Amino acid sequence: MKLATRDADRYFAKPDPERAGLLIYGGDAMRVALKRQQVIAALLGPAAEEEMRLTRMPGSDLRSDPAQLLDAVKAVGFFPGPRAVFVESATDTAAPAVQAALQDWQPGDAQIIATAGALKASSKLRKIFETNRNTYAAGLYDDPPGRAEVERILTQAGLRAIPDDCMAALTDLAAATGPGDFTQTVEKLFLFNLGDNNPMTLEDIAACAPQSTEAGLDEVLNVVADMRAGEIGPLIRRLQAQGSNAVGLCIGATRHFRRLYSAASDPGGAAAGVGRLRPPVYGARRGQIVRQAQSWGPDRLQKALTLLTDTDLQLRSAGQTAPAMAVMERALIRLAMLGKAR
Repeated sequence: MKLATRDADRYFAKPDPERAGLLIYGGDAMRVALKRQQVIAALLGPAAEEEMRLTRMPGSDLRSDPAQLLDAVKAVGFFPGPRAVFVESATDTAAPAVQAALQDWQPGDAQIIATAGALKASSKLRKIFETNRNTYAAGLYDDPPGRAEVERILTQAGLRAIPDDCMAALTDLAAATGPGDFTQTVEKLFLFNLGDNNPMTLEDIAACAPQSTEAGLDEVLNVVADMRAGEIGPLIRRLQAQGSNAVGLCIGATRHFRRLYSAASDPGGAAAGVGRLRPPVYGARRGQIVRQAQSWGPDRLQKALTLLTDTDLQLRSAGQTAPAMAVMERALIRLAMLGKAR
């Protein structure tokens, strides 16, 4: 049977031990893996690996040896408790083996938990799990997790009594990042707050959230946005020594000033506009963006974006003869001076 998204979330949290199998499929391998981990832990408990109640096998192995799945399903465990066979990265080539194992499945046999990538509606493997009345198939899509799912992840990690502003920030973060990055952020938050009885703060989240790998680029863009023209030259030379190129710097600057323009143009003010930015901004970085948007205003930011567009065209022009990084440095200095103009 096919599980709808809402029903699937409930089933992953409390799977039916009397079912013959479950197929979890989707294009995001990390999202599929996290749901598979959740359902196996809920189905078998934390000691399944040690008690040998979980058997793992690659789906590709079933093409050459289809009988091994049925053998694993029928095997009698040494320890009492529910058992499962995890078939990883299954494709339609595993369909005959899965079909044979489900036909011979009896109550008390190990449950088949299979994972797969994106499957079309015509997929043989998907049809087997959807048409069998004793199995489920759940497709995972790139929809951002809701608040209930975020609360489940936090509770599972040992984080409870989260203030409302932090819960809203974490929900935004879950929607803006991949499931793997969000799970790692939650794990960092748990360790960051271990032994601390004070409530979680937005600064805690900012400290644990995924950081930009372009710290040097962020530094020079903040210097420009803060209108500190005299500091631009040394930072540009440092970026150039690190291998940065002028076009990449121009793209980054355009992205930064577009965010400032979006915030400054918001009818509710810069603070409200920053709150609507995606990916979300937290902690001290949030205050910095608000201050820059307010200082520049939408009119000057529009002029800044025009200057950056002209610079980008110049850098990509076939007739460009001046050193590209020198052209970019001059543009950034002009930007900083433009910010001071009244």
